[in-house]
This record gives sequence, C-alpha cells and structure tokens, in this order.
Amino acid sequence: MNSQNRVEVSVFQKPKKGNYQCGDSYFYTETENEFVCVIADGLGSGEFAKESSQIVIDIIKSNIHATVEQLVKVCNSQLIGKRGVVVGILKLDFKNHISSFSSIGNIGLMSITDEKLKKRNIPIGGYLAGYHRSFKVMKQKLESNMNFIMFSDGVQDKELSQCFFTNKSVESITKTYEQLSDKIRMDDTTLIAMRYVAESPK
Repeated sequence: MNSQNRVEVSVFQKPKKGNYQCGDSYFYTETENEFVCVIADGLGSGEFAKESSQIVIDIIKSNIHATVEQLVKVCNSQLIGKRGVVVGILKLDFKNHISSFSSIGNIGLMSITDEKLKKRNIPIGGYLAGYHRSFKVMKQKLESNMNFIMFSDGVQDKELSQCFFTNKSVESITKTYEQLSDKIRMDDTTLIAMRYVAESPK
C-alpha cells in the first residue's frame, strides 16, 4: 500500500484459474497536481495480448499530464495492427477537484463518498484496436475522503455490493475482498482500492 501522498492505494490481483500470469496490467502514479490510474487487458491471452496491454501502460507513463480524452486517443492510435485492448483510465485533478474516468470494454469504477454514497460507472462496450470509435469521459466533483474502486471483469457484481468497500483503509478493503471472494477465479482479476485523503499526511 502507498500512503505517502494524497491518494492511498492498495491492489488485489489474481490470475484466472490454471494460469500463472495475470493478463491484466495496471499502473498508477501521483504528481504534485494529479493522480493517474489505469487497468489494461489485451484481448485473448499470451504474449500478443500482453504486448498490447503493455503499449497502453507505456503510453500512460510517458503522458502523465495529458487529459483522459487525450490518453484514450493516443493509446488507440498506437494499437493499429495489434491485439485489441480493453482499458480504464482514472485521473484525479487536485487543483480543480475533479475526477475523470473513461472505460472502453470491461473495466469498471465505483466511487464512494465519505457519506457512503455509491456511484457506479458502467463501461462502454468494445475495445481499442486502432479504429476510430466514440467514447465518453465521465467527470464528477472530487471530495475529501472519497474511495475509488477500479476493477477488471473478474470482479463480480455481487461482490461489489459488499459494505466493506466503504472502509477508510484501502488495505483493509483489498484484504477483506481477498478473504471473502471466490478463491478460484474464473477470469483474471484486478481490484484497485484508492482513497483521496486531500492533504498529504504529516
């Protein structure tokens, strides 16, 4: 868990039954003015799927200050001739107090306010593969002590309804999820719990 900055992060990841390597890739980073998190999953499995998801991760790393819309477009442009990718990108803008999220495919996001009000963003179907496609960037006010739960399709709807997602500790969220969720995963599973604490801890 990372708790040195304005966003605390904890990650649960487990491969599909029978696989040693998880096909989901993820990356997150925090700068002075923003926080960025991405989950990418190349279609299918094996090295070509991993190659495509790694392209997305590398682009995000090299373009941290781009908008979510710009990131989706540049990722798509670099996937011409590659295996398709489903991707979710979350950006927290500390200066303007706005969260922005876009998802193409099966990467979902749930936000929970300090008053435990939940909001679920439903992904747009499809994937990025170098072809022109429409997509949406969903924005909302960024409030202190908000939780964000970002997840791949290995996370089931019934699991997301559990009350432990409102916990203040992101580490307790991922540990509880690991204990209560199915031990045998039918899909690659990535769940990233994030909490915006507003001010850097002293």
